[in-house]
Amino acid sequence: MRLAELSERSGVSTATIKYYLREGLLQPGRRISATQAEYGEDHLRRLRLVRALIQIGGISVSDAREVIAATEDESLDHHLRLGAATRSLPCAERPSEDDPAVAIACRSVEALLERLGWSCDPGVHLLNPAHRRLIDSVAALVRLGYPCDTEQLLPYGRLAAQLAVTDLDLIEDQPTPTEQIEAAVALTVLYEPVLLSLRRMAHAEESARRF
Repeated sequence: MRLAELSERSGVSTATIKYYLREGLLQPGRRISATQAEYGEDHLRRLRLVRALIQIGGISVSDAREVIAATEDESLDHHLRLGAATRSLPCAERPSEDDPAVAIACRSVEALLERLGWSCDPGVHLLNPAHRRLIDSVAALVRLGYPCDTEQLLPYGRLAAQLAVTDLDLIEDQPTPTEQIEAAVALTVLYEPVLLSLRRMAHAEESARRF
C-alpha cells in the first residue's frame, strides 16, 4: 500500500508516519521511485504497536524506540525478549533502602512471592520495574496504616497468577514469535486500564449489593 492508504488504515496521519520513520519507530517502506515507497501489513501492525505505546501507554518516543529494539533483539531467547520488551515500559524507580516503610514492604513482598512459589532471587527483582513498583505501592500502604501484610496481599497475587495464564494464552495465539513479542507489549499497555476499570466497576456493584 502507499503512504496515504497506510495512513487511512492505521488512523495515523501521514505527517506522523513520516515522523515515526525519521525517528526509527517504523521500518522504511520498499522504494518504488525516488519519492515514493510501498508499505505492507508489517508496517500497519508496527503502527498499531507504536500508537498503543505512545498514545495509550504515555511512553516517550525514545522509550518506545527502546521497547521496539528489545522486541527485535534476536540474541535473546523468546522468554527474555518478552521480558525485556515489557520491562522497558515506564515504571517506578528503585525504592529508597533507608525508608523503614520500604523495609517492611520488602519483607511482606518477599514472603508473598515465597507463598506464591514465584522466583525470590533478589538479583532478578532488582532488574524488574514491576517489582520496584510493587514495593513502592506496599510501602505507601504501610505509611498510611492500611492492611498490607502477606495474608492480605495473597489473594491479589493469586488473582494475578490466574490473569497471567489468560494473558499468555492471548499472546501465544499470535502466529509468529515477533508478533507474540509485539502483542506482549501492546497487551500490557492496553489491558492494564481494562483491569483497573473493571475493578472499579466491580467495587460499585459490590458496594450496591452490600449497602
